[in-house]
Amino acid sequence: MKRFISLHIIYFTLLCFPILSFAQQRQMEYLDRGLVAIQSEDGIFVSWRQLGTEPEDLAFNLYRIENDGDPVKVNSNPISDSNNFLDTSADPIQDNSYYVTTLHDGKESKQDEAYSAWDKPYLSIPLRTPEGYHANDASVGDLTGDGKYEIVVHMVGNGKDNSQKGITTDPILQAYTLAGDFLWEINLGKNIREGAHYTQFMVYDLDGDGRAEIACKTADGTTDGQGKVIGDVNADHRNADGYILKGPEFFTIFDGLTGAALATTDYIPSRHPSIENPNSDEMKDIWGDGYGNRIDRFLAGIAYLDGEKPSLILSRGYYTRTVISAWNWREGSLNEVWTFDSHDGDEKNKKYAGQGYHSLSVGDIDGDGKDEIVFGSMVIDHDGRGLYSSQLGHGDAMHLSDIDPDRPGMEIFGIHERARHPHGANLRDALTGEVIWSYQSADVGRGIAIDVDPRYRGFESWASGDGLSGVWNVKGEKISDKKPSSANMAIWWDGDLLRELLDGVNIDKWDWENSKSNRILSGADYQVVRNNGTKSNPNLSADIFGDWREELITRTEDGKELRIFSTTIPTEYRIYTLMHNPHYRLSVAWQNVAYNQPPHTDYYFGYDMDMPKLPAIRTIKYQGK
Repeated sequence: MKRFISLHIIYFTLLCFPILSFAQQRQMEYLDRGLVAIQSEDGIFVSWRQLGTEPEDLAFNLYRIENDGDPVKVNSNPISDSNNFLDTSADPIQDNSYYVTTLHDGKESKQDEAYSAWDKPYLSIPLRTPEGYHANDASVGDLTGDGKYEIVVHMVGNGKDNSQKGITTDPILQAYTLAGDFLWEINLGKNIREGAHYTQFMVYDLDGDGRAEIACKTADGTTDGQGKVIGDVNADHRNADGYILKGPEFFTIFDGLTGAALATTDYIPSRHPSIENPNSDEMKDIWGDGYGNRIDRFLAGIAYLDGEKPSLILSRGYYTRTVISAWNWREGSLNEVWTFDSHDGDEKNKKYAGQGYHSLSVGDIDGDGKDEIVFGSMVIDHDGRGLYSSQLGHGDAMHLSDIDPDRPGMEIFGIHERARHPHGANLRDALTGEVIWSYQSADVGRGIAIDVDPRYRGFESWASGDGLSGVWNVKGEKISDKKPSSANMAIWWDGDLLRELLDGVNIDKWDWENSKSNRILSGADYQVVRNNGTKSNPNLSADIFGDWREELITRTEDGKELRIFSTTIPTEYRIYTLMHNPHYRLSVAWQNVAYNQPPHTDYYFGYDMDMPKLPAIRTIKYQGK
């Protein structure tokens, strides 16, 4: 308890007496206005970004252009209380396009880029899907440097879980613009096994030039977006069961625009020297088994370890041995920053073994302006040293945010698989790991924490597991005997500040008065389907354009396109784009990792929230070469 108290004293000190170095600005991506115009039942709904670098008293004018004619201002008064407008005067038969200007200190900006209204309720991205494959997890980044997001999608054919024998197809990454242009294809080759735990791909501007890179694990035979092969093109390291337990392991930084390999180095950590005898007792002791299951559990993320520039996080293992490494890609050079190893011989690091989840999170939990790696039941500080291990062990789902706005800092809601303790579902302090409240369960497979009930301050949470029922408020009190239809993903979709349920490609609203879920978007109506079986997620959910509400990226049944859905529900709330909240943006970057989890902000986002203050960021605009 003394450790908990001392850490909180430090945290309060940082909040009340900030040191100037903590006020450093994070380097983040430049974004354009991201305007979207969509035909709705009542008119054309127009929505656009407010940036995290713009003054809070900014106002907007919205202009419509019909059939390439002269622009017409559609608002009678400056738009100052939201970032959306329902244009009821537009002729839907016309080819309408829109742009916005800003108003500040009595001055109106020049015309912004004009965006055409969608001709369907979704934006269609045609795909070049390889035969036998389908579009799976996706991520976004500005690959071209134009202030717009592009999409990187993991194409999956025949994949296998680590526990399953069998030969898989080659993992493939493809990139597309939002206009539907194909950019490149990277084939990771036969020596990277296909499955949710093998390929964690990061899409982020790692070197600060204004364009995003792609980083992932590679091997002999990986072919980059320009047709160049990494390593030995003829090597085949698969054994009779389809596992890859020998041969070199790399990771590569790829150029976002071309897919070209920019730098390749050895993957850390490597397999154990006894890998030629994978069934050895020594191998089982270190990784948990010897046949190729737990040794190849990989996670990845992006973190601002110095508080200013992003670093790449890679890991291996979480059931037993756990190794996490940090890397910088800057000025054309790839360098290791630090590596944390639970089995490095340091006795105090042994308690960090076996604490990982099927995902991770990244956030500044101690208030020093630098990110920590929340690796399930343990946390690694920005400098690569263990901050604490709660010793709660492995779990499947985790949520890091300001879950309880009346407590200092952030909290973690987590669940545990086959827990050997009474905390099967729990809320804990992110800074210390202290369990705030918990419920006992022998095995919990799903769990979520979001704000769905305005009667209770803070997030509500629920979970699927033995002996667990109902919905809990942020104090751990049961507030409903019934719980929502899913405990999977979440999305901000309608106009209020509560969050909606996202399961697969369906969006539901929790009716807190009647304790039932109501469907507000059904993917089947648009011939789109979910990914990953019981994991049941869309390709991606994130705030990729428009106002602060999130978009839903899905794949069609026939595999020929991605369809992106954006809300047409007006809102009276005005919030800067979630992608300029660093915590949320990093959550989107790691959303594709293993068992997908929804992104969160580092501030309390809920019914009775205060409007967030502008983030301490600076944006980098691509200047070309």
